Amino acid sequence: MKQYLLSVHGTHGEPLPEPEAIQQMFADVEKVNEEIRSAGAWVFAGGLTDPSDATVVRVEAGRALTTDGPYAETKEQLGGFWIIKAENLDEALAWAEKATVACGAPVEVRPFQDEPEA
Repeated sequence: MKQYLLSVHGTHGEPLPEPEAIQQMFADVEKVNEEIRSAGAWVFAGGLTDPSDATVVRVEAGRALTTDGPYAETKEQLGGFWIIKAENLDEALAWAEKATVACGAPVEVRPFQDEPEA
């Protein structure tokens, strides 16, 4: 089975939903998580903290430098993700549809590269 990244994207700086709506989202996401686990498609998932918590590491002139904040200067940021196993893209897209409904945010689907044969 191929592995896919289902990444949740949100807009940084938008007001947060009411606490009740957030709790419902968490419950809905956990239902999807349980369904993914039950189907044997679960690999790993996680939510991320605010983009302002990010640290970027890059190499310049042979030295590693760190800077605070997200790498991308954009309002849309990665908020969380699932890594799943699926037979094909259509199956991964079906999981992404459930995920986007549950978390109320866009979900991007990308396959992992195939491992080179040794």
